[in-house]
Amino acid sequence: MNNTRYIFELLITNFILTMQSVTTGVVIFLLNCTCKFKSCMKKILIISKRVCTFLSIMFFLLMDVSVAHAKAPRAEAAVIGRWDMTIYMDGKQSPSWLEVQKSGNSYLIGEYVGTGGSARPISKINFNDNKISFSLPPQWEKDTNDISFEGVLQSDSLTGTMVAANGKNYNWSAVRAPSLKRMTEPVWQKPIAIFNGKDLSGWHATGDNQWIVKDGVLQSPHSGSNLMTDETFTDFKLHIEFRYPGSSNSGVYLRGRYEVQIEANNENEPLKNVYSAIYGFIAPSEITAKKPGEWQSFDITLVGRMVTVVANGKTVICNREIPGITGGAIDSKEGEPGPIYIQGDHGPIEYRNIIITPAK
Repeated sequence: MNNTRYIFELLITNFILTMQSVTTGVVIFLLNCTCKFKSCMKKILIISKRVCTFLSIMFFLLMDVSVAHAKAPRAEAAVIGRWDMTIYMDGKQSPSWLEVQKSGNSYLIGEYVGTGGSARPISKINFNDNKISFSLPPQWEKDTNDISFEGVLQSDSLTGTMVAANGKNYNWSAVRAPSLKRMTEPVWQKPIAIFNGKDLSGWHATGDNQWIVKDGVLQSPHSGSNLMTDETFTDFKLHIEFRYPGSSNSGVYLRGRYEVQIEANNENEPLKNVYSAIYGFIAPSEITAKKPGEWQSFDITLVGRMVTVVANGKTVICNREIPGITGGAIDSKEGEPGPIYIQGDHGPIEYRNIIITPAK
């Protein structure tokens, strides 16, 4: 945009200078030729007025064109933003997420969350004639091929195809992610114990159930299915206590879409992937994890996209925006209420004292 404006301004300047030179030449010529005739001065004045009028008209016309070009939005602006994606894999709808960002004057970059794993960067996104394409390396996929996407922007939605790391082709679609901005402060209802300490009432497993209740504790003794509430929630405060053995891993999904990570510390992982992080997006300000085998707690407040996480009594994430869904989300319908969803497929884990305070 800046380059276009500069070119037009340069054209205007050169045009005016050229016309000024022509006008000066005409005047000198007329002064030197047959000045003995009295009509000479009259001709000079007439020509000068016409040239000046012509210059003024051309100046304003070119300025209008320059301003129009300066104000015209670039084509890639149509695709910039966050997109809630759905990939259609083997008869299932798998949630994913995409963010397209501008980098400098001419390039687009982004982030992508697949059906599993964490948010991963996209070094370059191509967008021309309403067609988008990008590729990125595999993350937790077993195959080593790059993953590639192609799509078309139509009526503020995206549709296209992808080639997965295993070489298979899948269709995908995407809609713009909602802002989820709240205009007023929440008014809280009374706290509700969503685990009764006796059985799995109010909860259901996502597959074959391995969850049990023993001595008031919700237990997954080994890897198996995940567990979610029957009821869904929008904005809330959540208190939850948990305990895990060494090298185990779990997570609490807010609305079933945003994972607060639970795991023994892993020094090889980025901070945004470890204990009390919003997995793949927001790192905690400090790691307050206790030793494996000890009871720990999260106090989490979620209002729209804004999240606060208090881990073992210390605020480690303070009113930060969650950009989009995290890997393993139940769906990509961010504008809808969702369940409390806990992982049971990454090793043994125990929970107790699960209390939610919904907003009215």
